Amino acid sequence: MKEFFQLMRRFVSPYKKYLGWAILLNILSAIFNVFSFTVLAPILSILFEMNDSNVYELMPWDTTGDLKEIAINNAYYYVTQMIQVNGPSLTLLFLGLFLAFMTLIKTGCYFASSAVMIPLRTGVVRDIRIMVYTKVMSLPLGFFSEERKGDIMARMSGDVGEVENSITSSLDMLIKNPILILFYFVTLIFMSWQLTLFTVLVLPGMGWLMGTVGRKLKRQSHEAQARWSDTMSQLEETLGGLRIIKAFVAEKKMVDRFTKCSNEYRNATNKVAIRQSLAHPMSEFLGTLLIVAVLWYGGSLILAKDSFINAPLFIVYMTVLYSVINPLKEFSKAGYNIPKGLASMERVDKILKAENKIVEIANPKPLNGLHDKIEFKNISFNYDGRREVLRNVSLTVPKGKTVALVGQSGSGKSTLVDLLPRYHDVQEGEISIDGVSIKDVRIADLRGLIGNVNQDAILFNDTFFNNIAFGVENATMEQVIEAAKIANAHDFIMEKEEGYKTNIGDRGSKLSGGQRQRISIARAILKNPPILILDEATSALDTESERLVQEALERLMKTRTTIAIAHRLSTIKNADEICVLYEGEIVERGKHEELLAMEGYYKRLNDMQSL
Repeated sequence: MKEFFQLMRRFVSPYKKYLGWAILLNILSAIFNVFSFTVLAPILSILFEMNDSNVYELMPWDTTGDLKEIAINNAYYYVTQMIQVNGPSLTLLFLGLFLAFMTLIKTGCYFASSAVMIPLRTGVVRDIRIMVYTKVMSLPLGFFSEERKGDIMARMSGDVGEVENSITSSLDMLIKNPILILFYFVTLIFMSWQLTLFTVLVLPGMGWLMGTVGRKLKRQSHEAQARWSDTMSQLEETLGGLRIIKAFVAEKKMVDRFTKCSNEYRNATNKVAIRQSLAHPMSEFLGTLLIVAVLWYGGSLILAKDSFINAPLFIVYMTVLYSVINPLKEFSKAGYNIPKGLASMERVDKILKAENKIVEIANPKPLNGLHDKIEFKNISFNYDGRREVLRNVSLTVPKGKTVALVGQSGSGKSTLVDLLPRYHDVQEGEISIDGVSIKDVRIADLRGLIGNVNQDAILFNDTFFNNIAFGVENATMEQVIEAAKIANAHDFIMEKEEGYKTNIGDRGSKLSGGQRQRISIARAILKNPPILILDEATSALDTESERLVQEALERLMKTRTTIAIAHRLSTIKNADEICVLYEGEIVERGKHEELLAMEGYYKRLNDMQSL
């Protein structure tokens, strides 16, 4: 329960007013419930004519003596007065109507206490989802190379949903039932402390037995949620790779893999559900054992004529005691649900408490633009702490110049440009803009200076307008159209029936590769960044599309400082400097003609592409 209360402190604070109302309404419900039980004793006395020989006198409430005896005496006095005035039958009707009225108020308070908890439950779950999404947005790219997207999706959907179903739904029971149990036990003590003492001695063993089963449930819930993550990851991979799956006629193989994941999830869920379904019958059986024990003990005393409680009061006592069983069952149900939800919350916390190694300093320096140069000084970097991807790389990119990076796949080109916007942080060396280290400026200011055009144009399931205007606040239609014209995208956009309001599909699936790339370029043009990163922007295009995209890129690169990664050397022949990377080091640098004259690695690359 310690973990549960820590969780409540984290997420329930904004909803204290709902919690306060729930507690108040549940207290009122318990009070009216107890009052309704007190009516049963006079009703039973009338029915069984057990008080005909007794004469009751009204005792002042401030009389010295046992308050319990005064209360019982005065209750019977008022009932006997009603019987004398109205007769037993009409008195019985009045008492029955009073019981119904008390029950109406009790159930009204019960409903209100449940209704007032709904905004708290839904609010906590909404807050957790927003926190997870916000955390995902803030985590560095390195985190997602170690985690499966399907697993993250499972934690945001299945695990957060389980927190709602298991923990927040149990919160209502955890407020209501302890209050009811407390009031019932106070009533039982008031009626007979001896019987209640006997009852309390029997309870701890039952609580221990239910707690043991609940602890095992948490371990099984961990396993079930892990299997759910595997299933979601399998689905995400399938949707992303449908083209390859169909091309290699691997549908049956993927179905078999998914069936295996689903069966494992089913088996793990079965274990959890079976143990969870044990809560109700176990609490029902243990509650019946408690009733039987008290019935035997109290009944034996009454039958022996040596009882400290009379028969009508004993019947009422047993009714109240039986009423305790239902809150105890609900309490035990919450005890089963909460470990299941805590297991899911632990998985969610792996995201919420994930360390963000890209840290912004407390008082960052202002960064208003690029005025002189970008400088990479003796950069070394690795992803896993073992093999270095970059080793002692130094590079200067003057303002307005274009520097190209070429080399084999895996030589560190993309890693080098990813270090500039701080998608990762270098382990050794320093990157500076105008002499200021990028670690000393605001990350938002740094990334605001940089525009990206990648090999895989990343677009969103939205309209042309919203994709081009992405990241630019309050962009006008005129600005978007101008950017599209510069990117050679305006003509094919206007061929669509709804023009700029046309939805382009998931990741731009309704467009060709060249069209997606030109939308990506138009987005960078509208942002108008002083620094431009081109990561193999034309390598996946046909000749005609490449020509159109290259024209758009040349317009984009004018007056901008550009770092371009290229496999096709023809696209970077006019760069101010070309750096050749090999196994994480710059092995050659210079202009196109200078590098050819060296007859080294660059010349070999050029000759292979010429062939």
